[in-house]
Amino acid sequence: MHSNLEPFANRLAKMHKHYGKWARRQGISCYRVYDNDIPGTPLAIDIYEDIVHIAEYARDHGMEPGEHASWLAECLRITGEVLDVPPERLFLKYRQRQKGLKQYDRFARSGQEYIVREGGLRFIIRPADYLDVGLFLDHRNTRSMVRAGSEGKRVLNLFCYTGSFSAYAAAGGAAETLSVDLSNTYLQWADRNLDLNGFSGKTHRLLQADVLAWLEQPPRELFDLIVIDPPTFSNSKRMQSVLDIQRDHVMLLNRALRHCAPGGTVYFSTNFRKFRMWESEIRAAAIDDISKKTVPEDFRNKKIHQCFRLTAP
Repeated sequence: MHSNLEPFANRLAKMHKHYGKWARRQGISCYRVYDNDIPGTPLAIDIYEDIVHIAEYARDHGMEPGEHASWLAECLRITGEVLDVPPERLFLKYRQRQKGLKQYDRFARSGQEYIVREGGLRFIIRPADYLDVGLFLDHRNTRSMVRAGSEGKRVLNLFCYTGSFSAYAAAGGAAETLSVDLSNTYLQWADRNLDLNGFSGKTHRLLQADVLAWLEQPPRELFDLIVIDPPTFSNSKRMQSVLDIQRDHVMLLNRALRHCAPGGTVYFSTNFRKFRMWESEIRAAAIDDISKKTVPEDFRNKKIHQCFRLTAP
């Protein structure tokens, strides 16, 4: 073992024991077990039932390529040993820092799929294909809030990704859901997630559209609850403009509020670390920072995201 990895192995074993007990008590089977805990071992390790997803954060590690590969292999071996997971169920990703317009792309095209459970629902994950597997664990609490507030509501899920918020809303008794995303790949994934949980048909619609452009149109219908979890940056060739969440959040939220029924609720989240809400420019009746309630206990990094609940005038 690399001498500097012994603290990592010890910490991982300790956290696995701690969070394993916590997860069983909570009825949770997908959770974060290690969150960049040890200096020099900047990994995020997530357990998705019998799958383990490991992401290395970008850093200036000072290692030669061969040395770095050896170090990663040892981290992988330790993780598999400590968590008792065979190599074929370990998935490693290298997380690049987003700079300017650079975005993540597919890592491999293996297409391996697994079904995992959360909150009594089932979701498809693809741990080999993208940096994120299809279910953001840091929004577990937020999803529960959406479910709790969806009964009889018309719910709009913008930048819907794989539709987990829509599935939770449907499970909470939403009268209808509309999931909007520019990516047809993600919309198909969302459709499959909804169908997997018995939610499909005209009540749960999906729309492929540039969210900013779609929101700019006069509202054809109003929604009681809106979920917005946009990327920090997006420069898809099909978008009419580049999205920069700090620069554009006022425009985005004001447009969304136009589509919200009076007194309705908007949940807005961002994982941009330096984000500042420009409240005075947003036409909401109330804006509440609910980040502390929405970041789950298994995330050591309590700034993994910021989350706000807005009330429409």
